[in-house]
Amino acid sequence: MLTLENIHAGYGATTILHDVSLDVQAGEVVTIVGANGAGKTTTLRAIAGQIRPTSGHIYFEGRDITKLAAHDVVDLGITMIPEGRQLFPDMTVRDNLMLGAFRSGARSVQNETLDYVLDLFPRVSERMDQMASSLSGGEQQMVAIARGMMAKPRLLMFDEPSLGLAPIIVEQVFEVVKKVAASGATVLIVEQNVFTTLQSADRGYVLENGEIALSDTAEALLSNDHVRRAYLGI
Repeated sequence: MLTLENIHAGYGATTILHDVSLDVQAGEVVTIVGANGAGKTTTLRAIAGQIRPTSGHIYFEGRDITKLAAHDVVDLGITMIPEGRQLFPDMTVRDNLMLGAFRSGARSVQNETLDYVLDLFPRVSERMDQMASSLSGGEQQMVAIARGMMAKPRLLMFDEPSLGLAPIIVEQVFEVVKKVAASGATVLIVEQNVFTTLQSADRGYVLENGEIALSDTAEALLSNDHVRRAYLGI
């Protein structure tokens, strides 16, 4: 479904990603793990069209999307749930969700999608008329995920979904990620919480200093000596 080939990307004169290649197959949950500053968010931003690679190619369902604008990438069915939720704080939960259905492929079925999303997120259903700013961090993350699903994405990308959340809320968020994957969406997760995200994924890539250091099944990475020493403290 998604393929990155030899991607170099960064900001201005600073190159963050060096020759990054990876792939995500339809129906998979794939994670990119690594330390802060490894280039994980930059990878998602390149896929989403928010920054343009200086070299290499990105393909989505066989189409080269390397040079597409961000709104065109969204229209193809790629949605990113950004780090830190980034809800509109002075809008209601309902209005935040409906903004997620703005893409052309989602507007015509927004009511049906809303029913499905609220069934998946009962806590969000209880908060529909509240301002987003009044919600807890965990509730805001649920709204952010629900908003992403309102776009009817074919590929849903999560950027640090556990950031700033208490451990018990992190567990709930990753349970939701599993439900999202079970609904048929393909999922790509960027995350510093290596153990939890590998437990939820089919495959993983370890990104170090802007380069892919390891790639394997999630189970194999959890057993890998380097991963256990560097990221799990074992």
